[in-house]
Amino acid sequence: MSEKEIFLTPEGLAKLEEELEHLSTVRRQEVADKIQQAKELRSSVISPEYEEAKNEQGFVEGRILEIERIIKNATIIHHEDVNMEFVEVGNEVRVQLQDGSEEHYTIVGSAEANPGEWRISNESPMGEALLGKRVGDEVEVEAPAGLLKLRILEIK
Repeated sequence: MSEKEIFLTPEGLAKLEEELEHLSTVRRQEVADKIQQAKELRSSVISPEYEEAKNEQGFVEGRILEIERIIKNATIIHHEDVNMEFVEVGNEVRVQLQDGSEEHYTIVGSAEANPGEWRISNESPMGEALLGKRVGDEVEVEAPAGLLKLRILEIK
């Protein structure tokens, strides 16, 4: 079974590559040292420090595998290749809410989504609702707070 396509900006790819490098070199060695220290301290009983270090090792190795999978399946979205006529991954979209206020969102792949930075996933309800729409189009999004109505003001 093939993996699903993962969209990344060049900046997102660089962040993941940096994290992978740090995990593979620095964190992996730190955890190995903790495991070794815990082994030296224990008697015939497994110590809590050893268990904690092994759990940390599992987390680090799992994250390394996850980042490698993301990078392997990534489609890099270059800003100069993004269409400005309709919303697609890589666009910044300015919308007007039903109360008249405005918000800006950048549509990114799920690996880069960060709602606190207004970076929403193309797979999120709002991202899916905006994809393929043009300036002037209105969309409705089912949100936890209820139905949101948005009008697209600008795509860049």
